[in-house]
Amino acid sequence: MKTKIIILIGLIFFSSEFLYAQTDGTLTFNFTQGSPANTADGGVVLAVWIQNGTTFVKTNNRYLSNGTKDHLPIFGAKAGWTTVNNSMTANVVDAITGATRKSGTTPAALGPYSITWNGTDVNGSVVADGTYTVWYEATWTDGSSNTHDFVNTGFAFTKGTSITTTNPGNVGPLSAMTITWTPTALSLDSVYKTKVSIYPNPSNGIINVLYDDIPVSKINVVNIFGQVVKSIKIDPSKSKKSQSIDLSDNANGIYIINVSTNETSSSYKVLLNN
Repeated sequence: MKTKIIILIGLIFFSSEFLYAQTDGTLTFNFTQGSPANTADGGVVLAVWIQNGTTFVKTNNRYLSNGTKDHLPIFGAKAGWTTVNNSMTANVVDAITGATRKSGTTPAALGPYSITWNGTDVNGSVVADGTYTVWYEATWTDGSSNTHDFVNTGFAFTKGTSITTTNPGNVGPLSAMTITWTPTALSLDSVYKTKVSIYPNPSNGIINVLYDDIPVSKINVVNIFGQVVKSIKIDPSKSKKSQSIDLSDNANGIYIINVSTNETSSSYKVLLNN
């Protein structure tokens, strides 16, 4: 089966000078994997990773199968594959991995994704502050010609002591993109850590988020695959103090509750056992 390359966009940005600071924090890359023209239902392989200029830093997510091991060639080369044209052998330390995404997988081939990075390299060391690139590569089946279509693109962001947010324009199958770097020192964990509580934990389906006088604007619930399963927008001017979330229709397991204001955010782990 031949491969048809339809998009190749590399937005490689790097800072001419890096700061010596090594700020702890979290990068969140949210996007919707859409359906390009003639895309078959499912059958998408993809990888997301971090680079410093042209240097590989760490893999965030890799969805790939042995039968499609040569379908992420740029990721494989950047992530140091040990066998050429076999991206299954690339470095995926601490990454979320899985098989080729289909319409019935979680996350599904087409739909929302939430990718995170904790600011460290493959050795677990916090990297220097500066400008980095979050890269995305994907291949999917072109239902019109039985070939594989391909996209590779990168988006710059600044890792530092301030919160930064960018909203790149749509590229290929990607839309609704948001890239946010939040330093730990500015997260809710440190600023409001005594004012946020999640209960009961474990939960049998109903989870209560108590945030007292914090101006919360949004609460997202994310499963272990990085998929947003519930998103609740809150008007911070209404002076609410709590929010109940019904997860009784979701599968048992670990979920991450992301509590956000307009400036900061923090994450809390809960166990659903209903």
